Amino acid sequence: MRRLQLVELEDLPGLPRLLRESMTGCLAASYALNGLPAAWAALLRRALDEAGTRRIVDLGSGGGGPWPVLEPLLQEPGAPPVHVTLTDLAPNAGAVAAVDALGRPTLRYHPAPVDAADVPAALPGLRTMTASFHHLPPPAARTVLAEAFARRCGIAVLEVFARSAAGLATALLAPLVTLLVTPRVRPVRPAQLLLTYLVPVLPLMVGWDGVVSVLRTYTPDELRALVRGLDAPDWRWEIGALDVPRVPMPLPYLLGLPRR
Repeated sequence: MRRLQLVELEDLPGLPRLLRESMTGCLAASYALNGLPAAWAALLRRALDEAGTRRIVDLGSGGGGPWPVLEPLLQEPGAPPVHVTLTDLAPNAGAVAAVDALGRPTLRYHPAPVDAADVPAALPGLRTMTASFHHLPPPAARTVLAEAFARRCGIAVLEVFARSAAGLATALLAPLVTLLVTPRVRPVRPAQLLLTYLVPVLPLMVGWDGVVSVLRTYTPDELRALVRGLDAPDWRWEIGALDVPRVPMPLPYLLGLPRR
């Protein structure tokens, strides 16, 4: 299945804020229903240990993604806390407020724009891209990975889908998932309920973006091609597919880590 750089509705600059925040809110709420956060937490704990840091800087965080569920899973009894900073090129004001409202000292949303290809030195830590790397076309994706490599800053790429028949079948269930998770979205607006249950605009939009996400997701072989030539004795790449409970397909992932 050839990769297609199609457009997700969420990426359109003219998309009304209500629709964008409703879509990202549904995505964030869906993480409580699957085993992704636990599987990602295990991988990230290992990456943090290897990178020698207790800080994560998530890039392209959108509406907050899995982090309200994922961040507590990174905290281990008796270990120093893991501090997570969410960032985005166009920070979602609603998501910033929602993360602040959680009142967790180990989770915050950076309010200023952050370019994934030019992360400020004031935001150190393991970089992550959770369900956002597929948005980048190959030249931009290569630039993000090359910048992390050049600065010897660990990076983890994690995806929700795989570009496969099983991935497409899962994405086609996204409208149904939207109907199930909308009551979990906080805050949920009356207009969002109207556009979900009375006039099902949002389920159809989420379904479209789910299918496009599948078609844009990089395979492990394509991830290896993106990092070709980015080699050094003090650095290693780990690329593979992650088996996740209750997810019907292995999910591609990438780790780029300094050797200590």
